[in-house]
Amino acid sequence: MQDDWKAQLGLRVPVVNAPMGGAAGGRLAAAVSAAGGLGMIGMGSSGTAEALQRELALVPAGARVGIGMVDWVARGNPEMFDVAIDARPALLSVSFGSDFDWVARARAAGIPTVTQVADVAEARVAHDAGVDVLVARGLEGGGHGRPLSSRDELLVSVLSVTDRPVLAAGAISDAEDVRRVRALGAAAVWVGTAFLLTTEALTTPGARQALLAATGSDTVLTRVFDRALGYSWPPDIPERVLANRFTARWHDQPPPFDEELAGAELRAAITRDDPAEQSVNAGVGVGHLRDGLSAADVVAMLTP
Repeated sequence: MQDDWKAQLGLRVPVVNAPMGGAAGGRLAAAVSAAGGLGMIGMGSSGTAEALQRELALVPAGARVGIGMVDWVARGNPEMFDVAIDARPALLSVSFGSDFDWVARARAAGIPTVTQVADVAEARVAHDAGVDVLVARGLEGGGHGRPLSSRDELLVSVLSVTDRPVLAAGAISDAEDVRRVRALGAAAVWVGTAFLLTTEALTTPGARQALLAATGSDTVLTRVFDRALGYSWPPDIPERVLANRFTARWHDQPPPFDEELAGAELRAAITRDDPAEQSVNAGVGVGHLRDGLSAADVVAMLTP
């Protein structure tokens, strides 16, 4: 089944770029796919139909790419989900929700589906809902996720409850990491942080500077950025980001949380692209990043 899945997607290299909102756009997705992996366009917390259409327009005709969305964002923006279905992506990812009614719609359109899981219970639910591919997202990963188990521990557990392809996610930084999870049974890897500094990524100049200087010990799990912007992330889904002045000031602040003040500070930081005051997603593998690489270079580095 794993070989059938890879053949269906045309994978020459077992690498899928994670659909990181604000970083994984059409250029990155197309470049990863051209290099032999599968590129994914990401629509994160602020995803919209217009933004998805804009990124899809950057994908060359005939290129195969996937689309990834956040469940609660997609449900609040049904037009964005319509755009995704109409685009007939090579793979459709909807994660961080408990209702899998979207799977039937994707299946009716002939689109393979994937979702991220953080424990065996989530894996069983996704399997029973008919999701084609599961991503075992370890707590090492950057961005949002339930930080419940390490990558390899979770991968082995998920493989024990499904016969479907399982992708490993969390601190996948080089070919040795890929070989390790493949030996454990992963069909491929789901990689985010390693692509953040690529020339095709949407990562801002300020965030690039911070990422290049960071190590895994500089990351922290927090909800302060989501709370400041009023995003509807569930309380048990924080994001792994680079610790900075904003997290130091707001992360452990006792209630009541001053959302208005924190939001004003954060929006101003985003406007001036200040990495010391805005969210910079990164997994614990951030210390392996190198500047000036293309997506094809990173895919080659990850090729086992």
